Amino acid sequence: MYLKTLVLLVAAALAASAQMDKIEAERIRAHVRFLSDDLLEGRAPGTRGDALAARYIAAQMAAAGLTGGAEDGSFFQRVPLMRVEALGSPSLTFEGSGGPVALEWLEEFAGHSQLQREAVNLEAELVFVGHGIRAPEYKWDDYAGVDVRGKVVVLFTNEPPSKDPKFFGGPALTYYGRWTYKYEEALRQGAAGVLIVHTDATAGYGYHVVKANGRPQPQVGRAGEAPALGFAGWITQAAGEKLFKLSGNSVESMLKRADTRGFRAVPLNVRARLSMKYKVTEMETYNVVGKVAGNGAADEAVVFSAHLDHLGVGDPVNGDAIYNGALDNATGCALLIEIGRAWAQMEPKPRRSALFVAVTAEESGLLGSEYFARNPVMPAAKIAAAYNFDTFSPLGRVRDAVLNGAERLPVYKLIQGVAERHQLTLKPDPRPEQGSYFRSDHFSFAKVGIPAVSVGMGGDRIAPLTPALEAVAKRLQGVYHTPADEYTEDWDFSGMEQFGRFGFALGLETANLPALPARIQP
Repeated sequence: MYLKTLVLLVAAALAASAQMDKIEAERIRAHVRFLSDDLLEGRAPGTRGDALAARYIAAQMAAAGLTGGAEDGSFFQRVPLMRVEALGSPSLTFEGSGGPVALEWLEEFAGHSQLQREAVNLEAELVFVGHGIRAPEYKWDDYAGVDVRGKVVVLFTNEPPSKDPKFFGGPALTYYGRWTYKYEEALRQGAAGVLIVHTDATAGYGYHVVKANGRPQPQVGRAGEAPALGFAGWITQAAGEKLFKLSGNSVESMLKRADTRGFRAVPLNVRARLSMKYKVTEMETYNVVGKVAGNGAADEAVVFSAHLDHLGVGDPVNGDAIYNGALDNATGCALLIEIGRAWAQMEPKPRRSALFVAVTAEESGLLGSEYFARNPVMPAAKIAAAYNFDTFSPLGRVRDAVLNGAERLPVYKLIQGVAERHQLTLKPDPRPEQGSYFRSDHFSFAKVGIPAVSVGMGGDRIAPLTPALEAVAKRLQGVYHTPADEYTEDWDFSGMEQFGRFGFALGLETANLPALPARIQP
């Protein structure tokens, strides 16, 4: 009996290895080439390009032998979102003792109302609330002693700086530092709106990234008169200087106050007047869900995910207005497709089922993955782990992998073992201050207790870059969320092949664990 079991295990391992080796660079290239083509117009949720991308991914899954994994047996899980589009040029004016200060739409402020109404007129007092954090475990409360109900709060993103890992994670950003948290907490406090003062240092990226908030935006449908922010958005650092000057302050002085323990909110004695008109429509956008049934514990699953959306068509840069999103995230979708293809053709099948989920609306705040995690096709308690794939380098093979937050997971030893067998060294987050753990779709799964992590490439290259790849690397500097994030034929996909196989192996070992891993607290 033991010998028979051993023979079966060896046969299964050999079959899995053979399938893993079929994850090939040129197949990945073909998917990236198509998904980032101008034809798909940047894959913004609810657009023609989004529909084309979703149907392409579903067709590839079906051709590979996956079955539809959505509730109705199809490949498509509809995500109920609303499209909120600002009409004309919204106006924002600050009125204080120094006279009115009017800001220019997009160039100085960007954002949206969450009220989902055709007209929004907001007039309210401004209150500076530092970083907008309530964190009792760190004895920090930026809202202490102030009533912001019906007022607009002004704040910086990020959190108080620290080198102590026991205080806001030290140099590593916690969720308190994320802009999404700022909106959530302000809403809990009853604020009418939020203005985040952008600086490159506190945000970790340029204003051009948040300027995209002025584009038509997907939002979760509002239920009746549920609480919502009248405005949630950003102002530039220069606009922040104009605002703070009205109260005799500056961005530098206010940031210093925000970073100081014992901070107390500061009424600015300034009123904001905001006027916006909107076109609000129901969106048609989908998560694509493919499934391969397991053999023995088919009612449990491992999840692979990647976001299929990008930014669509926006402000032209050097004459190009299509934000193709080749790196972000046609690469991740390509790996998802190819891991799924290899998995579907593997015999015998692993114990647990596998779900392959291409989620929508990541760029709008992880909306598609959040919907899937809270409305799963399988109970969250039955999902062993979730591995997310988001943005991979076209510069060849590497010696290291970055899986931010993996050390906190009950499957960390499994991850370590798989990495070692793939000659990969696990490296810590190279930029912990960026809070990347909270910025990708795995976080939606983590929030409901599922062990989840994004699989990422490190930067220790096995071979020196050739002159051709040096040119690629130079060309790709600074392309994040710009039209320059587009595919070219000189990309090297060997590293993506490497990480497709690594991701396959991670999922395979997780699918064959004898027991479900423990649940987590994000």
